[in-house]
Amino acid sequence: MSWWLWTLVVIFVLVFGVAVHDIFQKKHTILRNFPVIGHLRYLIEKIGPELRQYVVANNDEELPFSRDSRRFIYASAKNQNSYFGFGTDNDLNEPGYVLFRHSAFPHEAPPEHEADLLPMRKVIGEHHGRAKAYQPESAVFVSAMSFGSLSAPAIESLNRGSAIAGCLHNTGEGGISKHHRHGGGLIFQLGTGYFGARNPDGTFSMERMLESMDGADVKAIEIKLSQGAKPGLGGVLPGGKVTPEIAEARGVEVGVTVKSPSRHRSFYDVASLLTFCEEIASASGVPVGIKSAVGEKAFWRELAEGMASTGTGPDFISVDGGEGGTGAAPLPFSDHVALPFRQGFAEVYRAFAEQDLHDKIAFLGAGRLGLPTEAMVAMAMGVDGIGVAREAMIAIGCVQAQKCHDGHCPTGIATQNRWLTRGLDPTLKSVRFANYVAELRHELVRLSNAMGAEHPSLVDPANVEIRLGANHVQPIREIYDYDPSW
Repeated sequence: MSWWLWTLVVIFVLVFGVAVHDIFQKKHTILRNFPVIGHLRYLIEKIGPELRQYVVANNDEELPFSRDSRRFIYASAKNQNSYFGFGTDNDLNEPGYVLFRHSAFPHEAPPEHEADLLPMRKVIGEHHGRAKAYQPESAVFVSAMSFGSLSAPAIESLNRGSAIAGCLHNTGEGGISKHHRHGGGLIFQLGTGYFGARNPDGTFSMERMLESMDGADVKAIEIKLSQGAKPGLGGVLPGGKVTPEIAEARGVEVGVTVKSPSRHRSFYDVASLLTFCEEIASASGVPVGIKSAVGEKAFWRELAEGMASTGTGPDFISVDGGEGGTGAAPLPFSDHVALPFRQGFAEVYRAFAEQDLHDKIAFLGAGRLGLPTEAMVAMAMGVDGIGVAREAMIAIGCVQAQKCHDGHCPTGIATQNRWLTRGLDPTLKSVRFANYVAELRHELVRLSNAMGAEHPSLVDPANVEIRLGANHVQPIREIYDYDPSW
């Protein structure tokens, strides 16, 4: 046999060996799903900094998550060094830039074995005397993402990781599936479709809700009015995606298209919403909250006034910023409907603070908050719990391919394609997610300590400033019109 034939045989054997190795290894989802050629992704990623530096973009330009942001999440998840060298490459004079005023006498750091612990300071449901009032041991939690939007291995990874990290896992509006039952405490979300809590005609069923909760570690229930990705818009789950597993979790028929209306049918105004919250809390015993993106101001004022006058209503408020985006949506809705998180949250917080309710209920936030700077600003503004969604996806392997809407997510996270989902190993990815949560909490503790506070929720808003111009910075307390007594 000639030498070139031997060369081809050797090359074929080597490529075949690499392919076999890639298919059976569990560390890298991309390689399991795309053997051999998947190595190109890691090669390109390795030389990415050079390509961006000389050809494409800088480290802070890409959206929705920049290279620096993704690098922090990846490094944290893999328990690698998340530090950055040679100083900042950001423009510190750019309008909108966040600045923290550190203390001359920082708060003493916690012991090393407690460095990544960050419990929520409030007991959710205590003010209304709920039977199962609860103080979360983690101020960081998994924001709402449904089984169906995410794959079974992705949901299992997040739930197992939540159990490891001691954080809550919001089910999203798709109901409680078997993949949510791996040890992580749950926030059971009820959307307009009442999945997991519905009658055959799509109306709400208290009995079905309690059946879904049976055996699941449900710590709270969240009534979703709207979400940042598509506020004011219903949803459609095509029949082709309604598998037996999804149908079981949602309480619908296999293979039948399911529509979520744009509004609830169990209540129609603030008074009936308060009544609905109390009925659910009474039947379940757990704290009940509402989630919404922020649109009209009048609703929040009326809600706060109604709660103050009746002593009833939600135990927590989840505010979703217009930046939120795990749900696929028409471009005008994702780009222009609902206020950005900071502006929207400030309106909500002011409404409740004016009724002296801000210390009596808990505030949760989501919308690109899963990075230390954004999370610290949010907590200084009054947020008690930080919801992470896309950041959680990145922690378990998302490469920001932006294929969430077409079923072709290459990492097997936002798809039901069996070939793609098989590459996702929950045993490994759960640990990576837990590592990311721990590192985020650690960074929040360090930032708050640097500003002289023991806990991020105790940071004085006067110490968090935003640059408005080249020679003009202003504290968030003044920007968002917070009374110093709050």
